[in-house]
Amino acid sequence: MHQTAFLVREPLLDARQRVLGYELCWSAAAATPDEQELLLAFVASQLVSPEGDWLLRDKSLFLEAVPSMLSADALHQLPPQHTVLALKAATLSHPDTMAAVQGLRAGGVGILLREADLLRIGTRLPTIASYVEVRFSGADVADQARNYAALKHAAVGMVARPVSNWADFDACALLGLNAFVGKLHLTPRPSNDQKGLNPAQTIIMQLMQMVRQNADVGQIEAVLKRDATLSYKLLRFINSAGFGAGREIQSLRQALALLGYAPLYRWLTLLLATASTTGYSPVLLETAVVRGRLAELLAQQALGKGEAEQVFVAGMFSLLDRLLGISMDEVLAAIQLPDDVVAALRNRDGKYGPYLALAEACELNSDLVSSLAVALKLTPLEVNTAHLAALAWAQNVAA
Repeated sequence: MHQTAFLVREPLLDARQRVLGYELCWSAAAATPDEQELLLAFVASQLVSPEGDWLLRDKSLFLEAVPSMLSADALHQLPPQHTVLALKAATLSHPDTMAAVQGLRAGGVGILLREADLLRIGTRLPTIASYVEVRFSGADVADQARNYAALKHAAVGMVARPVSNWADFDACALLGLNAFVGKLHLTPRPSNDQKGLNPAQTIIMQLMQMVRQNADVGQIEAVLKRDATLSYKLLRFINSAGFGAGREIQSLRQALALLGYAPLYRWLTLLLATASTTGYSPVLLETAVVRGRLAELLAQQALGKGEAEQVFVAGMFSLLDRLLGISMDEVLAAIQLPDDVVAALRNRDGKYGPYLALAEACELNSDLVSSLAVALKLTPLEVNTAHLAALAWAQNVAA
């Protein structure tokens, strides 16, 4: 089915808005057991390196499961400690399913129970499930609190779904729930914090303008030296294994010369988002990084590497208003961007806009994914492969 359907992802957050893992599913309303098994195999082929490394690092993967998936070969390719299968509790009534679940739990694979009758399962729960999905309601909070306390005592994680407003998020956090599912992170959280650019971001914006204007390397170096943290981060980046300089770079001038202006601008774009302290949200930052990288990968074949990097900038900037707590108009007034990037950010228009719109649609279970992909002449396999590649790439940036 990965040849004809599109992946949709949803983050699972902890109480500090950090991403614990991702739930992946097909965009189709209801996938068959065979199609769900294909998802398992596709994910295993994309998120485990040839050397056997888990490309999502410390993140777990949550996948909707049916009993026939519990013995799938692809399941053994995924790291058990980062794999969670979501099952409806009613499926455990079959002895073979129960035996398979207990075997997987003994091997370290996580099980998330849905629609569970906790009183009926009782003391067997920790041997069956590592997580239980709960439906939080503003009513009968005291009764819910007692149930949650019992689950916590049993060392079973609690996943709240859906959490649709910040008041419910805070209530769930206070009650000790472990993870939260929903699109809440895309909704600005009310805050009395000072909004706008902090001093570090102001310097980053200045540097971005200088790079855009092809300023002399010596001038850029002089501005960087005004902020020891920025200088340190640049040297750490240039000397990282991922960059592959081949030798240790100790001076800013060497780093700037080796990096080049286009990659420097891209690095500054990432840094601008990570330097946010106003209403800082780790999940929002990771979403911006994934969105930017996915949009870039989708655009590379049609637009070429150089222009695709501008699509990356558009993707990163598409959430900068929420990261900074200011309007998009204020963001665009603070820095001069190419017309095509501005058109993408304002209306998802121009050369870059459709790629940004497609990357955004992959965060939602929307029919737009299919229509946008068709318009851009991208196949489901190309979009899905880019999606998981972007998700893996973002782990190194956000780490």
